[in-house]
Amino acid sequence: MVNDIVTDHDLSGANTLGLPCIAERYVAVTQAARLPALLAMAKARGWLITVLGGGSNVILPPRLEGLVIQPMFRRFQLEELGREEVTVLVEAGLPWHELVMATVTRGLWGIENLALIPGSCGAAPIQNIGAYGVELADVLESVEIMHLDTGLHETLSRDDCELAYRDSIFKRSLENRVLITRLTLRLSRRPCPRLAYGDLVKRLGEAPTALEVAQAVSQVRREKLPDPTVLGNAGSFFKNPLVSAGKARALLEAHSTMPHFPQPDGSVKLAAGWLIDRCGLKGYRQGAFGVHDRQALVMVHHGGGDARGLLEFAAEVAGRVETHFGIHLEREPRLIGATG
Repeated sequence: MVNDIVTDHDLSGANTLGLPCIAERYVAVTQAARLPALLAMAKARGWLITVLGGGSNVILPPRLEGLVIQPMFRRFQLEELGREEVTVLVEAGLPWHELVMATVTRGLWGIENLALIPGSCGAAPIQNIGAYGVELADVLESVEIMHLDTGLHETLSRDDCELAYRDSIFKRSLENRVLITRLTLRLSRRPCPRLAYGDLVKRLGEAPTALEVAQAVSQVRREKLPDPTVLGNAGSFFKNPLVSAGKARALLEAHSTMPHFPQPDGSVKLAAGWLIDRCGLKGYRQGAFGVHDRQALVMVHHGGGDARGLLEFAAEVAGRVETHFGIHLEREPRLIGATG
């Protein structure tokens, strides 16, 4: 097991922002059964443990001390629940988009709107990933975890995960304390397209298949978002802010074209990208970092920057929005370790 651990491992290519990062120790784990012994060894040696998934929603520092564990176990299986429903059990290391395509090609509905979201399945509950009117919470049944300090397994129900808009218990009380090993999702064979967001309905016929919806979503994402293999980015960098109904009304009086989405609890969700764009920041660049020229919600890394520089640039963007609109933007990507 010790022989599998690599020292001074370069993680620059393991995060979609392309930030330079060296892991003091790194191990890719291909079988979940190996984790308890690995965690026990790390605990005995006093190593700090960092779990890294697909690297699509994290900001890495120049160096990570201790041991970085990257789950690479990728099996999934289907279990029939009658004629219409199917349970999907998927291990943490499988890339999320691979799971989406594997299910839609089998005619299963539920996660087709989440096509082409980067990252691994194990990271999906942390962020409660969502797009085009669908969230992971809509289909999640349970999450299997392993506690980093004890190596003990536990299964959390969907309610236990405390999923909310781009949030979960894994970003709060369980942050840096557990490793997600497997998800259980419930999908359907019954057609249930959700096409109200964006221009999906214009791109599809009256009765699209799940595969056609996933393909349309993928096309939209490719048109609007930069490919992280070409231009470093973490997708949406800021959460869409939630404001009170009163605040929204006041803003609409001054900005009648402002996109706004009333929520069940009476609050109103605004479009962070629109706010950034209206501050004249689309395409803005400062050194190694910039705002994408087609989607203002995406911060891009042109190369040569680091985590500290990215955070400073993002703070400038958020500061301009707060000055102009009186709205605080909250960062989506998680900051791992110290920024140096």
